[in-house]
Amino acid sequence: MQETLELLNNRRSIRAFQERPIEEEHLSLLKQATLRAPTAGNMALYSVVEVSDSEKKKILAGICDNQEMISKAPLVWVFLADMQKWVNYFHESGAVERGKEQMNVSYRKPGLGDLHLCMQDAIIAAQNAVVAAEALNIGSCYIGDVIEQFEKLRDLLELKQYTIPACMLIFGYPKGKGPTKLTPRCPASSIFMENRYEEPHIEELAHAYQEHEQQRRATHSLPYENKGTLADYYYLRKHTSAFMEEMNRSVSVMFDWWCGD
Repeated sequence: MQETLELLNNRRSIRAFQERPIEEEHLSLLKQATLRAPTAGNMALYSVVEVSDSEKKKILAGICDNQEMISKAPLVWVFLADMQKWVNYFHESGAVERGKEQMNVSYRKPGLGDLHLCMQDAIIAAQNAVVAAEALNIGSCYIGDVIEQFEKLRDLLELKQYTIPACMLIFGYPKGKGPTKLTPRCPASSIFMENRYEEPHIEELAHAYQEHEQQRRATHSLPYENKGTLADYYYLRKHTSAFMEEMNRSVSVMFDWWCGD
């Protein structure tokens, strides 16, 4: 138990990898751990596309804000929220027809509730993969930019209507030891609430992100000549950024496509 907690508490994102493939035994163990993730109704409402083609990896890196590390990663997994498999299963097995004839049940197309469950399944599976990788001394990094430029990604991976990206992970054996200092996290008191949502305001928020802000100030990475706050940093770098504008546009297209005719 102690080893598991240490593994979880010391895990960090790795972005530089050795130039060698993941060992077959490790890859098999990684897949098995991923498959053991909790899943809604044991339906496995997700699929994983392993992008191994070098040209596709380059295109994927371009789609994801030109992050070259993606094209160099030994292992790239795109986790998909996947209801397409069950839509096909329902129709091709005759379940839809039997439901109508014998139970007077009309077919309904997948909605946002289905999408939410599929997203949960995919992301839970991804985190299982992250923990398993850490146990195998394999580094990993989530790539949030996979939800940008959806149309290009849809074409690249030949996605169907009820398959959309939930997240992406890159894996590899770490290149060197790298930094050992962990990035700060909020204190438990600022995250965990009892019985109801407790809306935080400036005093609570400043306390929650105090350590993070101090770390950035120490490296002179805050805006306004390092006199700004962490709120200034993320407001300018993330919230009002061009890539967040593109993410929001792209996700809107994803959801419209999922819910379309």
